[in-house]
Amino acid sequence: MACVLVPLAEGCEELEAVTVIDLLRRAGIEVTVAALADGPVTASRGVVLEADTTLASVLADDFDMIVLPGGGEGAKRLTADERVRDLLARHAESGGWTAAICAAPSVLAGAGLLAGRQVTSFPGWLDEVADITYLEEPVVTDDRVVTSRGPGTAMDFALALIEHLEGTATAAGVEAKLQRPAAHQRYADT
Repeated sequence: MACVLVPLAEGCEELEAVTVIDLLRRAGIEVTVAALADGPVTASRGVVLEADTTLASVLADDFDMIVLPGGGEGAKRLTADERVRDLLARHAESGGWTAAICAAPSVLAGAGLLAGRQVTSFPGWLDEVADITYLEEPVVTDDRVVTSRGPGTAMDFALALIEHLEGTATAAGVEAKLQRPAAHQRYADT
């Protein structure tokens, strides 16, 4: 079974965080939600999220993927946290998957993980990043880096992460139980 780390910072985008956590867990993926500090995390719209643990307690653990929810303030706090940058760099160097949505691809850029890659994000968050190819696609995968646009693409993002970790059949099975309209199904033909 794959295991995923989702770091949460104050000001994260709750729709993105909860969608990723929920769908990955529906796929049977072990998800560890780690707050940057002790206590609950207040997300961008005032929703209070309770993490499983703190980032400090999982820094030495191994994960198959690290997923960063967006939200402008949350992304700024993740970028400013040296532990997050070091963890991302070490994880990528060991061949692990990294994923970020909305404003959070800027965290990957700050950790030096986007150079030469095709990526996407919430508009404007990667404008100052050199040496990337910016695509206006809902989800972009380049090697072992997955990026996505924002709250409206969170479900497609989470399903893509499931596909990368557990395969198309698992992603299609999760999607089928969500009752998404056919026009919005990622795996309608599988």
